[in-house]
Amino acid sequence: MRIIESGDGLAIHIAKWKKDGKTIGFVPTMGFLHEGHLALMKMAHQHSDKVVTSIFVNPRQFGPEEDLDKYPRDIERDTQLARNENIDILFIPTQDVMYPPGYQTTISVPYLAKPLCGKSRPVHFDGVATVVTKLFNLVQPDVAVFGEKDYQQLALIRQMVRDLNFKIQIVGHPIVREPD
Repeated sequence: MRIIESGDGLAIHIAKWKKDGKTIGFVPTMGFLHEGHLALMKMAHQHSDKVVTSIFVNPRQFGPEEDLDKYPRDIERDTQLARNENIDILFIPTQDVMYPPGYQTTISVPYLAKPLCGKSRPVHFDGVATVVTKLFNLVQPDVAVFGEKDYQQLALIRQMVRDLNFKIQIVGHPIVREPD
């Protein structure tokens, strides 16, 4: 498994895989991986030749009253779990890779972002749509796997992919829960 932090480093591998006719599966995460994430990775392997998983705690998904600094992180543990799932690339971009100085663009799917979770977290889904768009542009996946646990997010991503003409198959994975 390769660990890559830069967009340029990722582009080298993606270009080679594309040239070799490989299909790319993608599992975007904010880290602190659990069985649900691992199930997404397994599914990505079933739909593609190569699998990229990203870990990026996206500050644009957090509102002013939400504590970004307290979001759980354990990159060493996450790296080992990804390695155990035979992930080809673990993409861990820095803040500057995702949002360089002067960054201004936001992606919005307003109709799907307003109800349910969006009522109490008004900036959350714009942050999700923006970061996923950026990750899709960097990873260039053929397939991306998202959990059905956050069904509103899954619906929003599917709409965004249709609206922006991404040639990406979005696969939903059933909810994975702990036995207790």
